[in-house]
Amino acid sequence: MNQNIDSLPSADVADYGYSSEKEAYLRRLKRIEGQVRGIARMVGEDAYCIDILTQVAAVNKALHAVSLGLLEEHIGHCVVNAVAASDEAGEAKVKEATDAIGRLLR
Repeated sequence: MNQNIDSLPSADVADYGYSSEKEAYLRRLKRIEGQVRGIARMVGEDAYCIDILTQVAAVNKALHAVSLGLLEEHIGHCVVNAVAASDEAGEAKVKEATDAIGRLLR
């Protein structure tokens, strides 16, 4: 991730489903960022392979939880609003969400 989390656009730029939980997401992502730095440190210090893999699994699980939360918020807010606006907008948002789910499952 090249962009610092603190430099991401604020909620007033756009109203997305996660806007009300933005600070919680940022805290979780900063914690994950720290975990990744810890993994890099472990590799640099020649830590035991299984210990490193355990930490990688923890980061993957944490990112998965963030992804699922964002997806739930997207469906509950963005998709619902698009469906209410028009059939075409709703279909486009459902397709977008389905594609995102596909990417998460790969």
